[in-house]
Formats: sequence, structure tokens, C-alpha cells
Amino acid sequence: MMMKPSEKRAVRLVDSITELGPSDAGCIAISGSHGGLSSARYALAAQPWLSVFNDAGVGKDEAGIAGLHILQRLGLAALAVSHSSACIGLAESTWREGVVSHLNAAAADLGFVPGRELAPQIVALTEPQQPR
Repeated sequence: MMMKPSEKRAVRLVDSITELGPSDAGCIAISGSHGGLSSARYALAAQPWLSVFNDAGVGKDEAGIAGLHILQRLGLAALAVSHSSACIGLAESTWREGVVSHLNAAAADLGFVPGRELAPQIVALTEPQQPR
């Protein structure tokens, strides 16, 4: 599932995951939405290559990140940034200030690491690496 250097992925910043549509399939979707079940349904419909959410404080029964598990079962990478690092509902804040707090196995397979800032991890994934 690793991206080849020649593969370009559109990066979409959307305050709400509901803004994605069929033309966004395969993109990297950076949203301000919580990572709950309803958000996962919208991500599933759009089929982004990676979905980024806000953990919304995680909440009771991990409701704020429950969508990550659903997307994993369907083979889609998803992660959440900490609500204490980025504003819920603001994709720009997710991108500029977000720190990864939770991720599914598909996102871990792409190399994402919790506790690290989101943006540098996305940049490292999307920019071709120079051979040494």
C-alpha cells in the first residue's frame, strides 16, 4: 500500500468529511471532522486513500475514533489528530497544528506514527525521496 514516488495523490482539506465526493477517490483527505461512525460512512462513500480526522477527545466507548476501526475492516487507511492539538471542524488547523493521536493498522503500514505532527508525515509520504 506504500505510494510509489511516481504516484501523486491530491491532498484535500475539508472542514467536514461530508464535503468529499466521488471525484475525491484516492485522495488524501484532511478533515476537521470527528472520527466517529458517521464520518466513516462519508469517507467510505468517497474512498480516499487516507482519511484524517480529529479524535474529538475520544469520548465514551471511543466514539470519537470508532470510524478508524470501520475503515480498517474495509482496508482503508485512517488516523486522527488530538483534539488538544487542532480545532475540531477546521481542516487548516488539522493540517498546520495536528499531532497524530490514533491510527488504524492501514495508516501504520503507510508509516504514520502517533505523537508526531501530521503535516511532516504527509509531506514525507507524498514527496519523492532522493536516493542516497
